[in-house]
Amino acid sequence: MIDNYQSILVPVDGSKEAEAALDKAIKIALRNGPETKLEILHVIDTRSFQNVSDFQSTMYDQVAETARKTMDGYLKQAQDAGVTNAEFTIEYGAPKSVIAEYAPKKFDTDLIVIGATGLNAMERFLIGSVTEYVVRAAKVDTLVARMPEDSEK
Repeated sequence: MIDNYQSILVPVDGSKEAEAALDKAIKIALRNGPETKLEILHVIDTRSFQNVSDFQSTMYDQVAETARKTMDGYLKQAQDAGVTNAEFTIEYGAPKSVIAEYAPKKFDTDLIVIGATGLNAMERFLIGSVTEYVVRAAKVDTLVARMPEDSEK
């Protein structure tokens, strides 16, 4: 891994592991200086809407609004910690490809900090974890963050 990262991407999904990744990403951004950009990313999995036969745009809007409120909290956490160049983005699509391929190009990312597991245990069981895919497919350094042992209790 390189010593000084200029653009850090941290995908979050509301899980404890993602929050541990955010904490780690904040520390790395602070260590690398005020010019380091921290991009907090949430991906709304549009595949979940394809299975809803009576899809309504209000449901889509509710999911997006909930994500925005959560992301506002994560952004405030980064800013309160002293990160001066932090933003959040909400993207739509398949989380694996958005995190590993699309977002790093869009944000000129040189480090992805991702939680070891996320909220969707069934997807991990059936088709492999988002984290595993990102580690294999991303063209930039990827750090897998785990929760500290004392926070699991």
